[in-house]
Amino acid sequence: MTINEIQDEIIEEFDLFDDWEGKYEYIIDLGKKLPKLADEFKTEENIIKGCQSTVWLHAFINEGKLHFEADSEAIIVKGLVSMLVKVLTNHTPQEIMNADLYFIEKVGLASHLAQTRSNGLASMVKQMKAYAVAYQAI
Repeated sequence: MTINEIQDEIIEEFDLFDDWEGKYEYIIDLGKKLPKLADEFKTEENIIKGCQSTVWLHAFINEGKLHFEADSEAIIVKGLVSMLVKVLTNHTPQEIMNADLYFIEKVGLASHLAQTRSNGLASMVKQMKAYAVAYQAI
């Protein structure tokens, strides 16, 4: 699936909920389903700067496609990063660099998250795109 197809799928999933209570529960559920990040990757260098909660992000390239693994101590934040991992994993660095992550606005995350979480989400996106730039240069 393309990045946009995955985003459209997430938008459809969020449309199933009538209110933000249901959407938050869904985000929490996504966080619970995120595969556990190996302790060896829970290092200072993998912590995303700009997030109020601790978020670890590990990236690696396999056959020209970038893969992300992440974790957070905060369950909502874990759900947010799980969506980004779902959207951006298994795509080329160029695709990730060029991606317009419109699902964030379309599902209402930009307007319903607290300012600190919204800033943290932006920091996660920035770090994932920075990895794409770094791996593009290899």
